[in-house]
Amino acid sequence: MGALRVGLVGIGAMGRHHARVLRELDGVELAGIADEAGDRYGAAGGVPVVTSVDELIGLGLDMAVIAVPTAMHEPIALEFAKAGVHTFVEKPIAVDAEAGQRMVDAFASAGLVGAVGHIERFNPAVQEMRQRVEAGELGAVYQITTRRQGPFPARIADVGVIKDLGSHDIDLAGWVADSQYDTVSAQITRRSGREHEDMMLAVGRLANGIIVNHVVNWLSPMKERVTVAIGERGALVADTMTSDLTFYANGNVPTVWDAVRSFRGVSEGDVTRYAFPKREPLRVEHEAFRDAVLGTRHETVTMGDGLRTLQVVEACLTSAATDQVVRVRHQKPEH
Repeated sequence: MGALRVGLVGIGAMGRHHARVLRELDGVELAGIADEAGDRYGAAGGVPVVTSVDELIGLGLDMAVIAVPTAMHEPIALEFAKAGVHTFVEKPIAVDAEAGQRMVDAFASAGLVGAVGHIERFNPAVQEMRQRVEAGELGAVYQITTRRQGPFPARIADVGVIKDLGSHDIDLAGWVADSQYDTVSAQITRRSGREHEDMMLAVGRLANGIIVNHVVNWLSPMKERVTVAIGERGALVADTMTSDLTFYANGNVPTVWDAVRSFRGVSEGDVTRYAFPKREPLRVEHEAFRDAVLGTRHETVTMGDGLRTLQVVEACLTSAATDQVVRVRHQKPEH
């Protein structure tokens, strides 16, 4: 068969990167781009730019990528579902779980691939971490902690830090642990004069008993993207800015100083930074979406996955508003 024809909606701060990767992706032809503001970054590379989704669909599409503000995800995705176009939408899936459920239902009913851009799953350090956790290299996993903080990005105006940044860590922690969230407790604050929260601290428990902790904010001059998995054999630390993965082993050398030994559960062992191939996460993510459309493999973040993450995000907001531990109520995401 010929190349899959893909349309892109939005060629702004994130869309221009999608355009670059889609132009270079094997088996895919970037057929057109829709953006009311036109190609303001000069990123179209000769691809036709139209002003509406209807015009884009009229170019004849097999699949589409949506990279516009969150409030526009649902109506545009439903247009593509109606037109029979497989669709990838940037995270979060929608403004709320109800909208996300409508998207899940529409694509499931039409028998179409619907994917969500939780790109951190495709970071090589996180993928390597999951493979090593699955292989039992940590033994039993006790805890997964994340830190994602840095200066406020001016391009984000329609959601708070939990939906924008926190959704990354909620998705990847559940994915690495291969479990859904059971309960969460969160605190938020608003310090930048915006209506949305700009800082969150959250703790939770997954259905398999692993405890999780997330530190997320837009108020730090220090940019940090770290995920730590701690288990009975040591700790894996993924830095997703550098795509490095480091293993801190529990030591086998006994501590002979009694005053110190009595306060320690484990000893310090060897430290290993792994070497592995490091490919651009966005390219790997688009390859997974392409292959899901072709039916050759299914490693995308599905719309059902995106909905579950949004449900945890909303549980965090409820917890912060009520100052209570909240049990996550997962609606059935897919039919």
